[in-house]
Amino acid sequence: MEPVRRRLLVETAFVLGVLVKGLDGLVELAAGTALLVLHQDRILALTRAAVAEELREDPHDLVAHVLLNEAAGLDHGAALAGGLFLLLHGVVKVVIVAALLAGSRRVYPWAVGALSVLLAVQIVQLVLSPGVGVVALVLLDALILALTWHEWRIIGRSFHDAWRSVVHGWFPRASPPASPSTDG
Repeated sequence: MEPVRRRLLVETAFVLGVLVKGLDGLVELAAGTALLVLHQDRILALTRAAVAEELREDPHDLVAHVLLNEAAGLDHGAALAGGLFLLLHGVVKVVIVAALLAGSRRVYPWAVGALSVLLAVQIVQLVLSPGVGVVALVLLDALILALTWHEWRIIGRSFHDAWRSVVHGWFPRASPPASPSTDG
């Protein structure tokens, strides 16, 4: 693959990874809040409603059944612990992504540090309860961490500059090429 195309794919993966982390953080905030404020019966009813269509299409859907089993077995202590865990994860991710979107390169060390801690927590989760989903999350987060490190330490530009470079790379007439940021 030609170097310019490879660079564009790496930049695109970084930009999309940051945006996905932001969406993931918002979902975690919503789920954590729901676990903290809703009664377990309501959580089970919402879970049933959320997976009903999938179970109509495929009565043996593994993800739907796992979600239902988790919701059915949820007690107050587990809901509290899960809610707090999700809120913490969500807040950290949303704050980091918001700071990156604001355009400052100064947030990169904090982003790398927070992503490293979150990745370490996920690795512990993987050791304690291995599963394909946890492996996928660990690999995805390790990739996003590596891309964030690369953008910060190797490339040295802001998220805005990476965004502009990606847009210009895929849609050359949309914007001028990005210049390196002077934000320190």
